[in-house]
Amino acid sequence: MSGGSRSLPAQPSLRYLRLEAKRRLAAGEFPALHDAQAAIARELGLPNWAALKQACTRQESHALAHVRWIIARFSGADGPQWSAPGQDELRQHFDDRVLAALPPGHLVEQIAKMAADLRTELVIIGQGPLQAQVQLAGLRYVAVADPAPPHRLTGLRGFPLADRITDPRAKAPPSARTLGEPPAEIAGLAEEACAELGLPALVLAGGEPGRPPWVVASGHADLDRAEPLEPGCRFSAPGVTALVTATAVLRLVAEDRLGLDAPANHRLRTVRLADDTVTVRELLSHAGGVDSPEEIYADSVPDLATLMGPVISCGGRRGSAWPSNGGYGVLGQLIADVTGLSYARAATRLVLEPLRMRDSGFPARPADIGPGAVTGYTVTADGAFEPFPAQVCTVQAVAGLWSTGADLVRLGTGWSSLLPGALAREALTAQARPGAGGLRTGLGWLLAPGGVPDQTAMHSGSALDAVAFLRCRVRDRRTYVVLTNRAMTIDSIDRRLAAAFLDEPTEMLKGMKDS
Repeated sequence: MSGGSRSLPAQPSLRYLRLEAKRRLAAGEFPALHDAQAAIARELGLPNWAALKQACTRQESHALAHVRWIIARFSGADGPQWSAPGQDELRQHFDDRVLAALPPGHLVEQIAKMAADLRTELVIIGQGPLQAQVQLAGLRYVAVADPAPPHRLTGLRGFPLADRITDPRAKAPPSARTLGEPPAEIAGLAEEACAELGLPALVLAGGEPGRPPWVVASGHADLDRAEPLEPGCRFSAPGVTALVTATAVLRLVAEDRLGLDAPANHRLRTVRLADDTVTVRELLSHAGGVDSPEEIYADSVPDLATLMGPVISCGGRRGSAWPSNGGYGVLGQLIADVTGLSYARAATRLVLEPLRMRDSGFPARPADIGPGAVTGYTVTADGAFEPFPAQVCTVQAVAGLWSTGADLVRLGTGWSSLLPGALAREALTAQARPGAGGLRTGLGWLLAPGGVPDQTAMHSGSALDAVAFLRCRVRDRRTYVVLTNRAMTIDSIDRRLAAAFLDEPTEMLKGMKDS
């Protein structure tokens, strides 16, 4: 390893980190436990294990406090003396938007079914001021709290781990298949992650500018057909699609066809924003306060005016980083209005074709996804994988791209080559006030905390049946990608990939050392 560090992204559980150190010791990565602990501390940007322990004792997150209430209040729900909470009590812990989408009676019924699970040991995987990730009885939960007091829960989602998967088709996955020259430990990492997290399919890919990407594919592209996952299979790329959109916008800025600090309404033709002063820069940095559509996936892609109306509301928190599907939908429309092409065609000409992303595209309906695409899955209550009906994203500029691991690496390593150097550097510079949990954004990028030269930037997103994640090291554009065909938290994969790939010296540095 080169000794590079990764900054602590949130408050992790010390117990979880101890288990991680023991796992890495057992895997033979280190000769002694204290060496594994010291390495984990350094990877998280801290000088030693003692400093890491201190970082783990910060104030508990608002989201975790609500999770603890749920456990205390519902763990006895299967007993004769238990009484259900009423709406007033629920409103102390769940945001009104949650209770509008999920009626209180149904919410209570669903949580009460988990009473036995809630009596098992709570393992805190990680936490930040407004987010928490915990594990209970083979399920991993992500909880998100509102930034405004009283910080009620705006989201709570559970993901079954491998221990809860009973589907026999996933018990004997095929051996990992590779493309290019992945680091030696990546294939084992992919197979281990599939086994731990219960993933039907997982692609790990990486590379650096000027070199062919490598890809490791583990699992099945389709379980019913027992079809092994190949490195060239295509996945939905929610969230990562925004990098294509941002790069296309910045190319138009570089050609003086758009102004970064000009109001977006000056060039919008098909729709307009309710706030005439929101700029292109604010849209790129998720700071425009633009509201998002309720319908994200459908059987075909509607035009933005049909989806959100001719005047798009701006009721969010303007000026601070707050990811907005609506804001990027407006950027997609802006690309179309300025170029006179559809968003899909313009993004292909401006980004996909110059970067030779030949296996990527923007299907307008499920039938257009074509061959080579993986089947997406959800997990039933009894632990079986169930195919998810094929759909497309209603906002192509946010999650409309279908791509391969190799193509997404080409995107991560090559996007800056399409822009003037000063503009590419500005894209990786914080643009807005930090948002929830300290989120910082550049022009399209989510920025990890930490100093140069080991700072990274990322794009990520999840759907009901997919996760896409791309991390790029700022100083040399070294990039890795994670793709799955089932919704799951992938923090552990991200940490292991960063240690295995980003902490390795680049080929240039290896050559310098050899000479």
